[in-house]
Amino acid sequence: MAGRPVRDMHASLHAGFRWQVPPRFNIANACCGRWAAQPDAARRIAIRAHDAPPGRESLSYAELQQRANRLSNLLRELGVAAGDRVAIVMPQRFETAVAYMAVLQMGAVAMPLSVLFGPEALQYRLQDSGAVVALCDEASVSAVLAVRAGCPSLRAMVGVGAAALRADLDWEAGLSGKPAAFTPMDTAADDPAVLIYTSGTTGAPKGALIPHRALIGNLPGFVCSQNWFGFDPAVPMRSALPQGSQAVFWSPADWAWTGGLMDALLPTLYFGRPIVASSQRFSPEGAFALMQQHGVTHTFLFPTALKAMMKAVPRVRGRYRLRLQAVMSAGEAVGEAVFGYCREQLGVVVNEMFGQTEINYIVGNCAMNGQATPVSWPARPGSMGRPYPGHRVAVIDEDGRECAPGEVGDVALHRFDVHGQPDPIFFLGYWNNAPATAAKFTADWCRTGDLAVRDAEGFLWYQGRADDVFKSAGYRIGPGEIEDCLLRHPAVANVAVVPKPDRERGALVKAYVVLTADAAAERARGQAAAVDAQLAAQLQEHVKGRLAPYEYPKEVEFIEQLPMTTTGKVQRRVLRLQEEQRAREAAA
Repeated sequence: MAGRPVRDMHASLHAGFRWQVPPRFNIANACCGRWAAQPDAARRIAIRAHDAPPGRESLSYAELQQRANRLSNLLRELGVAAGDRVAIVMPQRFETAVAYMAVLQMGAVAMPLSVLFGPEALQYRLQDSGAVVALCDEASVSAVLAVRAGCPSLRAMVGVGAAALRADLDWEAGLSGKPAAFTPMDTAADDPAVLIYTSGTTGAPKGALIPHRALIGNLPGFVCSQNWFGFDPAVPMRSALPQGSQAVFWSPADWAWTGGLMDALLPTLYFGRPIVASSQRFSPEGAFALMQQHGVTHTFLFPTALKAMMKAVPRVRGRYRLRLQAVMSAGEAVGEAVFGYCREQLGVVVNEMFGQTEINYIVGNCAMNGQATPVSWPARPGSMGRPYPGHRVAVIDEDGRECAPGEVGDVALHRFDVHGQPDPIFFLGYWNNAPATAAKFTADWCRTGDLAVRDAEGFLWYQGRADDVFKSAGYRIGPGEIEDCLLRHPAVANVAVVPKPDRERGALVKAYVVLTADAAAERARGQAAAVDAQLAAQLQEHVKGRLAPYEYPKEVEFIEQLPMTTTGKVQRRVLRLQEEQRAREAAA
């Protein structure tokens, strides 16, 4: 991409940044109430519905606030009080946004739950949280009903659409008779707002209790990773109602997860812009069509999604007319192959971001698509970026000491920024789990459990989850680099690298490979064993010629799909445990 070199303004942005966290703050008021009070509230679009029937394509900020007020009044009649947990078990749709605004302005705690959860996952969270009301639609009502008997705290179910026939209350009927006015709770910035359960990639899910102030903590990372979100970077956004952006946001990330809620829905509404809602199953072609249809300018796409898009539509220009100004990606390492695809085919430099439910949006990039501006820093392919303004991030060892450049350690966030101010991004703790909360910290450092290396210029390079990194013949191996290398092979759609137990070396490098549609079809036409052996050898040679000799996969297994969390992360733990079980059976 043509353009002047990006000026590295990272140090000056940190030096000039100061947190401004009011003692009284409520997410619902910041994201909806203040916009609904403006003269253009009836015209300003909050949510656009993809493939909606005529007359239901959009929801204004005025309508969003009015519906939220009616729902708050309904929930109050159901006995919901400040601090009570209300489960929101719905996909991307108008009612989901209404539910968040209604629950949060009451001072209650919104507990998002994915419609993809099975009975055990759903019951565990409803039981553990003590949720008193569940809001569900046709995608989730059966699952909630199936576990309701085991959730004694759950007093009522409110059903949207067809779910109303099976729930205790009909959403539409319940709201129609309620007042359109509601006096919001005057919450403190430190009051709890959201209870999100971790995805459970390394054990039983834990409920992370997020305060209202955490949204403020998200904003620097959101603005930077979204290339200033359509605002003029030369004009400071000091106004309570920033004006001037024409951004349109969309992400396939479920609004039940941190990526969809805190990285997409809430910050978009905070800035008074529209977000596209779509509950359709993700497909590469569908994603391109949606972005073209709605003129999407800013997006968050998981590396898994970008990999699928890269394989399905290798040449975007000429096929789709996009208006993209920024792409943020997180959840896994992006890798050089995807980085190059975004730059050359999507016309943007992908801004990789790193964070987690407990301390979100703390590290990343702000490449501004190669333009020289006073608010950016260069992105490096494969790097997770540098700390966003307001966050003091370091790579630390087991004793909490900062690691030297080039040394692998745990990515951690300090409770105070470089100016000694409290960082508002921090969660309040794990729900009813004080020991787990304490274990998360070493003094004032909050550990992420993700390993990285910091280079001399402060860029972080992801090495994997602490339990994903393994040793083979004395060499420390992280899966990310090997996976990225394999992904560059034209036959590979997705891949996960895990250790296979081995008596001599301790572990062997093993790759689980998902083939592209063309490669899978060719494999089906031949004799599977012979084709697999030939293709495995090709992939091994592909890695041998590009990485260290000890990094190539000694074994390759072809599978139809990788085990994934509902947030789009590969569950390497599942594959690792499978290999350990196979080793035990072989030994027996």
